[in-house]
This record gives sequence, C-alpha cells and structure tokens, in this order.
Amino acid sequence: MEDYSDYLYIVLKMLYYNEKENKMSTEQISLIVSPHIVISFQEGLEGDVFGPLRERIKNDKGKIRKMGADYLAYSMIDAIVDSYFMILEKLGEKIELLEDELISAPATETLHEIHYLKREMIFLRKAVWPLRELINMLMRVESPLIHESMKIYFRDVYDHTIQVIDTIETLRDMVTGMLDIYLSSVSNRLNAVMKVLTIIATIFIPLTFIVGVYGMNFKYMPELEWRFGYPMLWLVMISIGISMLLFFRRKKWL
Repeated sequence: MEDYSDYLYIVLKMLYYNEKENKMSTEQISLIVSPHIVISFQEGLEGDVFGPLRERIKNDKGKIRKMGADYLAYSMIDAIVDSYFMILEKLGEKIELLEDELISAPATETLHEIHYLKREMIFLRKAVWPLRELINMLMRVESPLIHESMKIYFRDVYDHTIQVIDTIETLRDMVTGMLDIYLSSVSNRLNAVMKVLTIIATIFIPLTFIVGVYGMNFKYMPELEWRFGYPMLWLVMISIGISMLLFFRRKKWL
C-alpha cells in the first residue's frame, strides 16, 4: 500500500479455484481508493471473486451503497480474503483424498501430487503473508480517506487473514507429514520384499550345500552306489525346507 495523500494505491493477490482445470488460479488486483471513487485493475479478462459484491450493489443490499469509498475498498478486500477460505477448503479435500491413497496404494503419481500440493501451499503462503501487513497498515494509516469507523471492519479482515495463515501452516505440516509417510511406506514395501527374498535364499543355502557336496566328481562316494540314494536325497532336502519354513513361521517372520 502506498499513501499519495489524495488517494491510496493498494496491490494484492486474488486467488480463485478454476473448476474446469481443477487447479488454483491467481492474478494481481490493484485498487485506487480516492474520496468518492474506487478503481480496480485486474490482469485477467474472466473470473474474479467479486460476483456476490456486484449483486449486493445491484440489489442495494446491506450498507455498501450507503457508505463511502473506503467501505467499498474494505468489501473488495474482504471478498478476496474470503476466497482464500474456499481455496483452502479445496486443498484440504485434496489432501484428505491423497492421505487415503497414501495409506492404501502409494504410487509414483502420489509423490508427484504431494510435491504439487507442497508448491501450492508455498505459493499460497507467499500470497497471504504480505496481505496481513497490508491490512495492518490500513488499520493504522492516518489518512482522511480511511475513516476511523472503518478500523473495526479492517480489524475483522485482519482476524480472517490470521486464521487463513494458521490454516495454511496446518495444511503445510500435513503435506510435509504425507511426504514422510510416503517415504516410510515405500521403505516398508522394499523391506517386505527383501524379507521374502532373504527367507527364500536362506532356505536354499543348506539345499545348495547338499547339492554341491554330491556334485563333486570323486570316484569313491558311498551314497552314489546306493539304490535309494537319489530319493533319500530329495527326502532330506524337502524335510530341511519344510523344517525351515515351520521355524520361520513360528518366529513370525512369515
């Protein structure tokens, strides 16, 4: 905000949720507040958060047509801050769905979605933090353009801004925790696979030893001339394999 004596120049970010593209859209809003006129500039040609405000002006609802330009500027800033709550609600729903997916079947796409949400939360935080200072300046500014009676309204918007910041910090912590959960889930799945492979390798170690012993090319090996040597060898190896499986199950390694 800049105070040029005969008018105030205010710049802030307007956020709204694009239902078609299912993502958050942003653009810069500039306000010029003079004694009897409020001029607004926005970057986009379509989409803003001032629809309900226009309806109130057209239908002469509330005090907006009875108050001055400072009240209209407050109403526009309040509409922008209220739109942040809608954005946070949409992001909160995405986080809840992603948490369910993270627990049931985490995949590479899940990790990409987590990083996308993390970037969105960082961007949202950068947009909201300066707004807190802006509204604080509007409450303290000593300008005839902002009447003393308007300070209580800006105090209400300031409280909403603090609530938005607290919610953003909470959602950021949740997204960071989800990233830790994803890494833990992937690590646990890898550990489970390695556990199965280790058990299989452990079972085949004594069997490989037996096969290696009887695979040696010595001429005088008593069991080679024994009639039941081959089936007995299979019986011993199967018994060893079953015994080791039962042992692992008893230890609850399977």
